[in-house]
Amino acid sequence: MISNVSGSTDKFLADLDRIQSATDRAQREITSGLKVEVPSDAPDEIRSILQLRAEIQRNTQIQTNLTTAKTDVQSGDTAVQSAIQILDRASVLGTQGAGSTSTADQRASMAQEVGQLLDSLVSLSRTTVGGRYIFSGDQENLPSYALDSSSPTGVNRLLASPANTRQIQGVDGLTFGIALTAQDVFDRRNADDTPAGDNVFAAVNALQTALQNNDEAGIQSAMQSVQAASSHLNSQLVFYGTAENRIKDALDQASHMETQENTALSQEVDADIAAASTELALNNTHQQAALAARSKLPQTTLFDFLA
Repeated sequence: MISNVSGSTDKFLADLDRIQSATDRAQREITSGLKVEVPSDAPDEIRSILQLRAEIQRNTQIQTNLTTAKTDVQSGDTAVQSAIQILDRASVLGTQGAGSTSTADQRASMAQEVGQLLDSLVSLSRTTVGGRYIFSGDQENLPSYALDSSSPTGVNRLLASPANTRQIQGVDGLTFGIALTAQDVFDRRNADDTPAGDNVFAAVNALQTALQNNDEAGIQSAMQSVQAASSHLNSQLVFYGTAENRIKDALDQASHMETQENTALSQEVDADIAAASTELALNNTHQQAALAARSKLPQTTLFDFLA
């Protein structure tokens, strides 16, 4: 009999402890909003939770990189568009200067403006974003060009054929180029390193020189180079347009994947507040009922059995 009473008490206390543990768990879920706070809450699910968190972290970093790249590409696009406008103005001046009615003084005045245009082109080749020269390839801490009136192109090349390995990666793991160098855009060269026929710097410098020299034939020749250079710039603009579209698509894909990953993580760790609240109320009811029932049992003591 004593053994039976002891066993009954032990079972009651075990049940009460189980109800209390479930009550505490439900209360924690309601308070924190999480069903998994520490590994012991769901040891079988920790691996998948950690993997999801790592994927979310990677996705976040990729989106940060893409956003930075987007700014660089937009700045490059704007710079090339500005360069095209500069060549449009140079073309207007060249057309005026090529006319037989233009005087030497007028051409000299035009030459000064063309010189200012060349200066503006050099400034565009030194475009910076966040302190980085976006047209300097891998040597983004250095500018690529400076004005040099003694040079055939009117500029001094500060970086000889800089490497350009910068690429960006999307969440799909694919990478693509996002940058051109100033040499690609403004100073295209032949295989022997001489200025190509559509070299932007050389074309504008040649026009300036011809106007200064009052050389009508030279102006007409330079105009052909200016037109070729303008076509070249438009082809470079296509690169930036394509890069912008790819970055946009990559950001959209990353955002979509982020939503999926966060949803999956939420399913793993977030508490069902409604269910936890129901469980809390039910456990409290069970606990009160158990205590009430226990209080109605006969209070038998050891002396009762010894009497």
